[in-house]
Amino acid sequence: MGRIDELANRYVAEWAPLSPTGATYVGIAGHDDQLDDLSPEGYRAKADLTRRTLTELEVTEPDTEAERTAKEAMQERLGLDLARYEAGETTSEISVIESGLHEVRMVFDLMPTATADDQANVAARLNGLAGALEGYKTTLREALAHGRVSSKVQLVEVAKQCDTWTDPTGDNFFHGLVERLGVDGTLGAELRRGAAAATAATAEFGQFLRAELAPHGRDKQAAGRERYELASQYFLGAKVDLDETYAWGFAELARLEAEMRVVAGRIAGSGASVDEAVATLDADPARTIQGKEAFRDWMQALADKAIAELHGTHFDIPEQVRRIECCLAPTSDGAIYYTGPSEDFSRPGRMWWAVPQGITDFSTWREVTTVYHEGVPGHHLQVAQTAVRADLLNRWQRLLCWVSGHGEGWALYSERLMDELGYLEDPGDKLGMLDGQAMRAARVIVDIGMHLELEIPKDNPFGFHPGERWTPELGWEFMRAHCRVPDENLRFELNRYLGWPGQAPSYKVGERIWLQAREDAKARKGADFDLREFHRQALDLGALGLDPLRKALARL
Repeated sequence: MGRIDELANRYVAEWAPLSPTGATYVGIAGHDDQLDDLSPEGYRAKADLTRRTLTELEVTEPDTEAERTAKEAMQERLGLDLARYEAGETTSEISVIESGLHEVRMVFDLMPTATADDQANVAARLNGLAGALEGYKTTLREALAHGRVSSKVQLVEVAKQCDTWTDPTGDNFFHGLVERLGVDGTLGAELRRGAAAATAATAEFGQFLRAELAPHGRDKQAAGRERYELASQYFLGAKVDLDETYAWGFAELARLEAEMRVVAGRIAGSGASVDEAVATLDADPARTIQGKEAFRDWMQALADKAIAELHGTHFDIPEQVRRIECCLAPTSDGAIYYTGPSEDFSRPGRMWWAVPQGITDFSTWREVTTVYHEGVPGHHLQVAQTAVRADLLNRWQRLLCWVSGHGEGWALYSERLMDELGYLEDPGDKLGMLDGQAMRAARVIVDIGMHLELEIPKDNPFGFHPGERWTPELGWEFMRAHCRVPDENLRFELNRYLGWPGQAPSYKVGERIWLQAREDAKARKGADFDLREFHRQALDLGALGLDPLRKALARL
C-alpha cells in the first residue's frame, strides 16, 4: 500500500466516528447507535480533519499512477468540501432534500433491524435524535448571526416535511418504524419511548424552522452567480462556462423534443403530437400497474433481468453486485434515489421510491429507463462495483467519494447506452427515456436561469417569454410545459432545484462530459477503441470529479 492510500484509509478511520450516520450510509460497522454532532463544534471537527488531510496530501507524492488519480480525486473533493464549509454553505443551507435533519431522518431507512442488538441501536438513535437536532439548531442560529440563512420558502417547505413525517395520518415515520419492528418487553418500551421522543423533536424542529428561522429567511431563492459557481463546481467536479451551458440547454431540449415527436408518430400515427402519444400509452392497460407494491415488484424483476443479460456481454459484473433490492421508501415526498451497499455487502445496493400520497397507478413506459438509471448499468453497477474493487481503490475511494456529475452523469449516460444496446426498441419505453432526458435538459435551463436570474433568450426555440428574466413562477411554467411528470412530483422537483442550486444540471451536464470523454477515448485509440474496455477502465477509476476523470482517462 502506498502513502496516498495509507493517508486515505486513515482519513476514513478518523471520519467515521465524526459522522456515525455517514458510517451507516456507507456500511462501516461500529457506530450505528450514535448520531452526528450537528453542533458548530461537530462541523468544525469535520472541517479540521479535512484541512489536516489536505495539508498532508499536498506534501505526499503518489507511488503509482493509481495513487496519482486517488490524490487528484481527494484534493478536488476535500478542497471543495472545505471551501463550502468556509463559505458557510454547509452550516446554513437547508433544502427539501439536503440538510442535517434529512441525514438523521434517512439513516433509519438503512439501519439493520434483524437482531436485538440492531433494534437496541435503533432505540439509541431514536432517543438521541432530540439532542442532535438541538445541536443543529445552535449551528443554524450561529449561521444566522453571521448573516447566512436559507430562503424563506425552503424553510417553510422543510417545516411541512416535518409535519408530514410526524403526522399520525401522514407518514407517521418514527412510530411506524417501531410498529414494523414489533418488539415487546423492555426493548420494545425503549423503542416506543424513542419513537415518541423523536416524533416530538422533529415536530418541534419544524416549528423552529417556521417560527424562528423563516422570518429571517431570504425572500429571494436565487443563489446568485458567486454562490452558484461554487455549487456547480462542487456538484460537477468540473468548472464549466455557465452561460454556454445555459445556451446549450435550450439547444439540447429542442433536439430531444424533435426526436420525441418522431417517436410519437410511431406510437399514435404519423403526425401525432407527443401528448397524443402519451395519452395512447396511458390508456393502454398493459402499460399500467396498480398498487405501489406491485410496481415495486415490477421494478425488481426488470432490474434483475438487466443484470442477468448485461453480465458477460457488455459488462463484467462482480458476483456481489448481481443483487439489488427495489424498495418503497417509508416517506412520501416523491424522491427516487439509490443507496449503495454496506462495506461487506451484507446490505445490498437499493433503489428507493418515496411514492407521493394519493399515487396508486404507475405507468411502466415512463419508468423502464428509471430502473436502468438507478440499477444496472446505472448507479448500482457504478457504486457497487466501486465498493468491490479493494484491489484497485483505497477505502476513501470505495466508500466516501461521490460526485453528482460523475455519478448522475453516468446514470443518465447509462439510459442512453441502453438505447444504443437495443433495450429501448419499444417506442413507449423509448419515449419514456427521451421524456426523462428532456426533463433533465429543461432543468439545466431552469436551474441556471433561475439562480442567475438570466434573461430568457429572445430567440429561444420555444417562444417562451422572450426577453423576460427567470423567476420561480416562470420555472414552474416552463417545467410544466416540457415535462410529463405528475404535479406532486414536479412540485417537489422545483423546490429541490431552488433549494439545492447546481445539483439538478449535474445529470445532463455530467452526461455531456461522459459522452465527450468517450469521444476523446475513441480519438486517442482509433481502431483499437473498445466500448466494453472503455467502460471497465472508466469505472475502475472509482468516483471522482469530472475534471480529474478526464485527466485520468487521458493517461490510460
